[in-house]
Amino acid sequence: MKIAWAFTGAGHMLLESVETLEKIASVEENQISVLLSGAGEEVLKMYGLFDRVTSLTGGYYQELVLEKDQMWSYPLSGRFSLGRYDLLIVSPATSNTIAKLVHGIADNLVTNAVAQAGKGKVRTFLVPVDLESGDLDTVLPSKLELELCQNCDICEAAVACPPDAITPAVEIDLLKCQGCAACQAACPFGAVSGGSIVTIHMRKIDIENTAKLQELEGVEVFQHPSKILKNI
Repeated sequence: MKIAWAFTGAGHMLLESVETLEKIASVEENQISVLLSGAGEEVLKMYGLFDRVTSLTGGYYQELVLEKDQMWSYPLSGRFSLGRYDLLIVSPATSNTIAKLVHGIADNLVTNAVAQAGKGKVRTFLVPVDLESGDLDTVLPSKLELELCQNCDICEAAVACPPDAITPAVEIDLLKCQGCAACQAACPFGAVSGGSIVTIHMRKIDIENTAKLQELEGVEVFQHPSKILKNI
């Protein structure tokens, strides 16, 4: 199968999405193109998953497609309107992405791909992060825990950070962070955390938009990336 997998800027279910992508890519008959929105690229890097995703690409119909390289016309989306792919998967899909899709807006790489997939009758699977009302536990990227920070004269975490993303005793610049966890290992006081769980509340408008996805022709919605495997 020719499959396109698109990442948006969500951290929730990101690791699970990468793991599912790896399983699909392990099937020899599958060709996988990976599409990254600008936010998707940033988030994969800060969670330390970018290299795992890019290692699955290479070759015709197995490209790594970055939004910043597609400019404003998104020429790769023409493959979808021509029906060249068997399946488009967007996982995880942010509330922003979902809101645009249900209102017919196609102004970035991922939303344009979904719109063109509809025109080319390419099956589309979506895994929204805002699916049900209530509270949701999600995983954070690296974080500086100020209550544990000792404000050392020489910050070992900052010294160990390859992209120089840490301002000692202040914060971690997540746009520079590569998710390598070197800072976590280096800090003797455990002041850098990774994988911490935070509880967030789902907004009513986001849940309502997700419900409207059912009205989009050719779109199937899944609660978790693992559910995709049984439906390919």
